[in-house]
Amino acid sequence: MPNENIQFRPREELLTFEEIERFVRVSARLGVRKLRLTGGEPLVRRDVPALVARLSAIAGIEEIALTTNGILLEEQAVALKAAGLTRLNISLDAMSESTFQKIARREGLDRVFAGIVAARAAGFRRMRLNAVAIRGITEEEIVPLARYAREQECELRFIEFMPLDAEQRWDSSQVLTGEEIRRRLEAEFGPLREAPRPDPSQPACDYEFADGVGGIGFINPVSQPFCGDCNRLRITAEGQIRNCLFSTDEWDARALLRGGGDDEQLANLIVDCVAAKKAGHGIDSPEFIRPERSMYQIGG
Repeated sequence: MPNENIQFRPREELLTFEEIERFVRVSARLGVRKLRLTGGEPLVRRDVPALVARLSAIAGIEEIALTTNGILLEEQAVALKAAGLTRLNISLDAMSESTFQKIARREGLDRVFAGIVAARAAGFRRMRLNAVAIRGITEEEIVPLARYAREQECELRFIEFMPLDAEQRWDSSQVLTGEEIRRRLEAEFGPLREAPRPDPSQPACDYEFADGVGGIGFINPVSQPFCGDCNRLRITAEGQIRNCLFSTDEWDARALLRGGGDDEQLANLIVDCVAAKKAGHGIDSPEFIRPERSMYQIGG
């Protein structure tokens, strides 16, 4: 859950759009085909549609997604679509204002709904709603979220609560597992049918409702780790490459980008980071070390 004492980094520490574009160009030459802009909240950065346009023009990039809390989406949906954004992931953890505020610690559920409507009107057809599942808080939101996603023709994904909370208060007892959520949904809507898995590296186990209306996915990094299939790489807003959400190591791309390094050196740095990727995150291991960074600092 968000921390009220979040500190924003000085602008000069953040990668410029030109630096991000260069990093993506080099990554695309190494085989990267899909991008996702995350946060924190990416839409608070000025001129994000301009960045999307830059990235969509890079040879080899086939998809650009953006993950947003939806608060600013209504105002920017048209520009994002025009810039070449191909997919939207919208965080929606609750359908009730009280639970929404408990998790987000702000008002604004109505603005999220307005953003979803605006995105649909702007022409987005690939829209996914992401809901973090937290025991003791979101159980009663499961069925209403599923109903809403079906009505809006959006895919819904439930994500197990991970030890990346800003306040470092995560405990395994707070994990509402994907299997428990699935049982609740089946009790309401009938059996869920396993859906095809076109991308073996995707983190979600996807299902379809028995009546054929809509799809649902479960991302279960705690109860069912998928590390063996993961092929994701992250670069933080200030230019640190990470090969896992739970990594305690980072590779400094900003130092190369601003220190005169050439594209070959940058490519080698990326390859070194990938080569150091561990077999698993080890959440359930006694040796697990929680990252100092929270989710909003890494990018989900």
